Amino acid sequence: MEHLSFLDLFQGIATLVAADPAVMWGRIFLMLLGFLLIYLGAKEVLEPLLMIPMGLGMSAINAGVMFLEGGKAGTLFVDPLMSNPTDLINIMQINWLQPIYTLTFSNGLIACFVFMGIGVLLDVGYVMARPFQSMFIALFAELGTFVVFPVAVWLGMTPREAASVATIGGADGPMVLFTSLVLAKELFVPITVVGYLYLGLTYGGYPYLIKWLVPEHIRGISMATDRGPKISRAQKLIFAVVTCTLLCLLFPVAAPLFFSLFVGVAVRESGIEVFTKLLSETFLYGATFFLGLTLGVLCEASTLLDPVVLKLLLLGMLALLVSALGGLLGGYILYFTSGGKFNPIIGIAGVSCVPTTAKVVQKIATAANPNAIILPQALGASISGVITSAIIAGVLISVLRGT
Repeated sequence: MEHLSFLDLFQGIATLVAADPAVMWGRIFLMLLGFLLIYLGAKEVLEPLLMIPMGLGMSAINAGVMFLEGGKAGTLFVDPLMSNPTDLINIMQINWLQPIYTLTFSNGLIACFVFMGIGVLLDVGYVMARPFQSMFIALFAELGTFVVFPVAVWLGMTPREAASVATIGGADGPMVLFTSLVLAKELFVPITVVGYLYLGLTYGGYPYLIKWLVPEHIRGISMATDRGPKISRAQKLIFAVVTCTLLCLLFPVAAPLFFSLFVGVAVRESGIEVFTKLLSETFLYGATFFLGLTLGVLCEASTLLDPVVLKLLLLGMLALLVSALGGLLGGYILYFTSGGKFNPIIGIAGVSCVPTTAKVVQKIATAANPNAIILPQALGASISGVITSAIIAGVLISVLRGT
């Protein structure tokens, strides 16, 4: 006890002092970034359900580094690179989040839980009422995926890695997680973290992009008179069953995601209240909480300071920017072909993130014109964006999985 020093007692500080300067400053930066994400989540600038647990996890993981056996620096949270079965069983008895990561995160199960919950929240009637309009917008809003894939290959990434990072352009977190898990497991952690981090930042950045590119009088166009045909519950259920079966038939490799999404829709339209509550509350909120928490603790400086992460950050930013521009382009095409009756900012809603981007464009439209109503059309585009991004992910996985 007489030889116990200050650094022996406070190992988080000791590992900070002993670390390479880049790792040390990286840990400090990520702790502060975690604080910022919590603040922005609490202010609802970013999605609080994801950003608050993610921000706290990011701060805690970079603060709680200690010396393990052999003097190696590590934590008691999670080891995402553990693959040896014997070592994995041992570490699951030590690292408290390892079972969550291994049994729900690294196999895509948590993405399926999120999709089940999202499916219960989706009213596919918005898509069925305006199928051409919704899918047209959704396809344009996938432009980031198509642009970033060849750019990533040009920058030296393999086609599988390029496809994984390109799916960030679809702005669908579970899809990014699932695609990178199948195609680029070695980049699974940084791609997933980058994808979800940028999805959160998207909510704060897209309103400024809209205001720069769309004049106020156009942003305020109301589409309240475009009610569309009334779609019955039976029609919605048939749509869910047929679409799910068809997509699973065409793209079996992405069948878990298709099934998860449409089983939620089927439960909603069947009126099974107990299952609706289970999926929309317990599954969705539980999975979202542990998704944010696990993503946060994966943001360890030693993992994110890999030089490839900077490339992923830039490609992720480019993918979401180009997808937003593509969505607005599709919106403007419909604006001009409709004689100025279509509000082009609905194009942003096609960048998935259901229902957040739909709410974003409705809020912007209301700011420009308090009587503007575009939420039904925006929800149709947003739901179509989920389906479209799943189809594109299925195509990429099917084509590249054997390469």
